Formats: sequence, structure tokens, C-alpha cells
Amino acid sequence: MLDIIDRFLSEASGFLWGYILLFCLLGTHLYLTVALRFPQRHFLTALGYYFRRPEKGSGQISHFSSLMVSLAANVGTGNIVGVAVAVSTGGPGAVLWCTITGILGMATRYAESLLAARYRVKDAIGNIKGGPMYVLERGLRCKWLAGLFALFTAVAAFGIGNVTQANAVSRVLAESELAVPTWLTGVTLAVLVGLVLLGGLNGISKVCSACVPTMSVLYVIGCILVLGTYSDYVWPALCRIWESAFSNQAAAGGFIGSTIMLALQTGVKRGLFSNEAGMGSSPIVSAPVSTPNAVQQAVVASTGPFWDTVIICSLTGLTLTTAILAQPELSAGSGDLLTHNVFCSIGSAGGILLTISLATFVVSTVLGWSYFGERALEYLGGRKLITPYRVLWVAAAFVGCVIPQSSIVWNFADCTNALMALPNLICMVGLTPVLLQQTRYYLWQKHLDEVDPDIQNPPTVDR
Repeated sequence: MLDIIDRFLSEASGFLWGYILLFCLLGTHLYLTVALRFPQRHFLTALGYYFRRPEKGSGQISHFSSLMVSLAANVGTGNIVGVAVAVSTGGPGAVLWCTITGILGMATRYAESLLAARYRVKDAIGNIKGGPMYVLERGLRCKWLAGLFALFTAVAAFGIGNVTQANAVSRVLAESELAVPTWLTGVTLAVLVGLVLLGGLNGISKVCSACVPTMSVLYVIGCILVLGTYSDYVWPALCRIWESAFSNQAAAGGFIGSTIMLALQTGVKRGLFSNEAGMGSSPIVSAPVSTPNAVQQAVVASTGPFWDTVIICSLTGLTLTTAILAQPELSAGSGDLLTHNVFCSIGSAGGILLTISLATFVVSTVLGWSYFGERALEYLGGRKLITPYRVLWVAAAFVGCVIPQSSIVWNFADCTNALMALPNLICMVGLTPVLLQQTRYYLWQKHLDEVDPDIQNPPTVDR
């Protein structure tokens, strides 16, 4: 039965991630980059707002807290396991396409976050919320499409932000020197997630603000240790990544052969899975930010794909390629355990750092995505569905740890990932005039600190 499900999901994923969706995603990234005059160039401006709380602006969390929740949801197994799968199936060239997707995705993250903050609403008890479902309903006047996005998000959350994460960490812990049983990992993860969810958005943001910087530093240190061990192969690895991205390579040096299209497809798919630019998930946490105007929050949010994909994913890809060139026996064909094998090749310190990093990555990702799923479900059926959803969420974390076939989980995640992206891409393209009007005044004409009264008192909704 599992084989049948796996085969169906694999075929569905291949169909959804064919030429059309890849071109739609890259096309939207390019379109918004050009139309918005390369908003990526305001990266340093965004850094200035990281720890600066606006004097005026209604909201529940700061720019930094919002970014940390977004990164917590984004920086997960996609950066470790996902990149390893991309390298093992698409070759080293997939790393470059993954990086390019991250750079271009900064414009898309800017656009979707701007719209989420612009069209945010307030519920009956005063909580500010938003996301593509509200943008589609209030901005594009397309409520049925808003409902589809919310439905896809509520379902996708279990694949992208829960089961895949749990499955990956349980496998790594089981294969590590600790040899932790998958059921024990499942119980521990379920208890931790359940405790934090009791605190709502504030509890999630506090945990994520503490976890994300720590886990990122630990992981970077681990990558540096691997690169230092195989330092003679770093430059050849860079050359191999560049060459493989633009040529149909033959199998050599521990890598399988791949085509340009395969490298492009796997690299873009894993890049999107990692930073989620264009999916519409991260903008959900941009809505409740305390900000004077939507553009200021959008500028800060746009930096997410840079840290997530351009830095973390690229570093992972370079580390894997370098190690495989140095020791071909590691074999890129080991798939989702490739990163674990590479880190363990330098000794116990590497394995420990990876295990700790991956464990914290998973916990923070599951927490971040729980918020996205809740908001989507609340849009569909109101606050009465939140408690049952949280119970199901915690149960799914346990199931993800003990499920035997990770390919089912990854294929399911790829399918729901694609279904989420489509309504959101339509939304951004359809509301280009709003994006241009807001960007022209607040960013190009340098009014980033000016208060926009339209978003300070959002309309109240009954759900």
C-alpha cells in the first residue's frame, strides 16, 4: 500500500514540478525583481530595522521577531536534507540554481510580505492577522481562491513544516552515535512542541528568536570545520558547481550524471522548499508586525531568503561537494543521509554539531509552521478549530518520526508546496499596481518611517 501511495505522489510531484511551474516561479521572481527595481539592493537598509522597534505602528511583534519566526519555519531540513537530495539527484549544479532562486526570491518575499501587511485584518479579540488568503479576498476580490490557498496551506503545513522535519531528524538521530530510537525522538518532539504552542504567537516568537541565531551559528561552524578539513578541494568544488549548472555532465568523482534541466529542476525546487519565497507562508507572520507602513516590514522580510538560501543552503552545497570530491566513497547517491555522512567523516565533533543543529532546526520549523497552519485553518473555520488542529499537529510530529519511508513524506511535501504557490503567484501579479504604488512612495521616495493610517486600524473580521 505504501509503495502505491509513494508512486502516486512521485508522479503527481513530477507533474506539478514540470516545466510550467518552474517557469512560473522563476518568471515571477524575475518579473518582480525588474518591476520593483531590484529591491534586493536595499539589504543594508533592512539590516538597520532588525532591532529597531518603530515608535509608531500597531502590531503584536517586532520586525526581528517576525523574521525569526519566518526563518525558523524556513531554515530546516530543506537546508540540510533537501540540499543533499538536490545534489544527489541533480548534481553539484543544483547548488547554483538553488542560490540563484534565493537571490531572486528576495523580490518575491518583499512583494508578498508587503501585501500581507497592507491587507491585514483584526479579529474580535484584537489579534492582528493576515496573509495571502486575506490579500486574495480583500485585494484581488477573489474569495474562492483565498479559500483554496488557506486549504492548501493548512494541509501543506503537515508536509512541509511537520512530518518531513520530524522524519529527517529521527533518521539522523537513529543513525548517529547516540542511536536514539525513532519513537523516543517522536515523543520528545511532540512534548516540546505541545508545550510551546500553549503560549501562542508570543511563545513561538520568543523560542524562535532564541533558537534561530544559535542553531545557525552552530551549523555554520560545522560546515567550516568540514571545509577546513578538505580545504584543498574547496576551489575545485566551486568550479564543479559552476560547470555542472550549465553542462550535461557525466558521472565522475562520486557524483551521478545529470542534465542541465535536472540540475535546474532540483535546484529550484529545493531552493523554494527551503526559503518558501512565492509560497505565501512566511507573509502570514508579516501581518501582525508593529510597523508604520507595509513597505518597511516588506524590506525587512525580504532578507529572509538571503540568510536561508544564499547563505545556509549554498554553504551546505559547497560543503557536500567539497567533501565528495575529497572522498568519493561518501557517494552523492546516499541521498537524505549524505549530509550526515559528510559531517561524520571529519570525526565525532562534526556528527555532534550536525545532530544538534538539525534537532533545533526541526523544532523551530515545526513551531513556525504551526502558526501558519493555524491562521489558514482559522480563516476557513474560525477559532474553534485551533485546539483540535494543535492536537493533530502534535500527533503528526510523532508520526513523522516513526514513519518508515521518507520518500512518501518528501513527495507529499513537494505536491502541497506547488499547490500553495499557484494562488499566491496569481495574487502578486494581479496586484502589481498596488506593489508599485506602495514601493514608489515609501521606498523609492524615501518615506520608510512615515505612518500609513490605512494599516494602523485594520478592519475587524468575525473569524
